[in-house]
Amino acid sequence: MALNFEQKKAVVAEVADVAGTALAAVAAEYRGLTVEEMTELRAKARDEGVYLKVAKNTLVRRAVEGTEYECMKDALTGPLLFAFSVEDPGAAARLVKDYAKDHDKLVAKLVAVGGQLYDDSELERLSKLPTRDQALAILMGVMKAPVEKFVRTLAEPHTKLVRTVAAVRDAKQAA
Repeated sequence: MALNFEQKKAVVAEVADVAGTALAAVAAEYRGLTVEEMTELRAKARDEGVYLKVAKNTLVRRAVEGTEYECMKDALTGPLLFAFSVEDPGAAARLVKDYAKDHDKLVAKLVAVGGQLYDDSELERLSKLPTRDQALAILMGVMKAPVEKFVRTLAEPHTKLVRTVAAVRDAKQAA
């Protein structure tokens, strides 16, 4: 269905707004997916906090101008869907990667993070980035480790003394 000029402006503004705040972007070719499969993909994207849009490449080129995803402009060819990670940098990559396992017609073409354009081989690496909760847990573990080590070090002389006294007692009892 053809869009009029006002609808095209709305699409460009919507994508530009999301691209301005997104953490990562993935463009994937969706040729051959059925309507039901696309609906399922959109539902998963909503659940995972990923903005998913199917739009004309010319409109997306205009939308990403002035954002860190401007690097994607020249590589936009063919029917593409655009997934922008809004909350977590690896969310869009995980969504595309996981969905492509079951649906081989979904093929990642471009990955953009931090103003750098990568090919589809970087999708795997981006999808392995920890979520916010996982990153916080890792950080807390790193912060907690020195304190735990210090407490164990302080307790060690006492426990060593107790073990030595117990060994002497056991030796006297055995004799």
